[in-house]
Amino acid sequence: MKKVAIITDSNSGITQMAAKELGIYVLPMPFTMEEQEFFEDISLTQEQFYEKLKNNTEIATSQPSPESVTKLWDDVLQEYEEVVHIPMSSGLSGSCQTAILLAEDYDGRVQVVNNQRISVTQRQSALDAKKMADQGKTAAEIADVLMATKMDSSIYIMVDTLKYLKKGGRVTPAAAAIGEILRIKPVLQIHGEKLDAFAKARNMKAAKTIMVNAIMKDITENLGSIPDAKDEQAPWIAIAHTQNEEEAVKWREELAEEFPGYEIHIDPLSLSIACHIGPGALALTWSKRI
Repeated sequence: MKKVAIITDSNSGITQMAAKELGIYVLPMPFTMEEQEFFEDISLTQEQFYEKLKNNTEIATSQPSPESVTKLWDDVLQEYEEVVHIPMSSGLSGSCQTAILLAEDYDGRVQVVNNQRISVTQRQSALDAKKMADQGKTAAEIADVLMATKMDSSIYIMVDTLKYLKKGGRVTPAAAAIGEILRIKPVLQIHGEKLDAFAKARNMKAAKTIMVNAIMKDITENLGSIPDAKDEQAPWIAIAHTQNEEEAVKWREELAEEFPGYEIHIDPLSLSIACHIGPGALALTWSKRI
């Protein structure tokens, strides 16, 4: 049985400490602020990031350098025979394509999975990959399973403020002004390679209802119904947020009515998304159980 290591990046929401407990390796994502480079969960905490964001500091995201990627692979391959590398969605960053090109020099020992996930769905892919590795599957076999199920997942995100979407050019200043006056809460969707507008809500309660209905529709279309929590097909349900943990915990309690018995994981959304949507966001996700 080959010894297979699982690597993902910090967009998964897996911290360096959690990674050690899970037996997974996490590549930190770089950010540039005030002409300095920071690395998520290494030299940049969630608290520091949001403080900078609140103070209108210009924050630029970038992909890990090729050298940092291959150094991690080389270090890990001293102990393992193969690597499964799960970067953030290729539709949201060039880091996936870079990793695919770099892997060409590793004679199949590094399998890069472009299964178009981010945040808690990317985290679930890493956990699924680790479980399959522990069961004795090769890196190629794990990659095939993750790719075959890549569309069996979705994320819906309620944005609390239009300020950062306006700043990034995703909504016009006029639309943002009207939206703020009407207190509109846009709901975005990440499915496959795209981050798209999905719906508009007049308040948080309505936005939550939209997201729950969308997730239930996706699950029903994929599985035929909402399985019982103890069913072997029961999907993974998770909540993510941007500096909004108290509301996320409260929402998990509310979701017990729609998903009775489900264990619902909560994590902060990755900073790569947070810098575009700002604090106060809530997200609901599902991923097919492998």
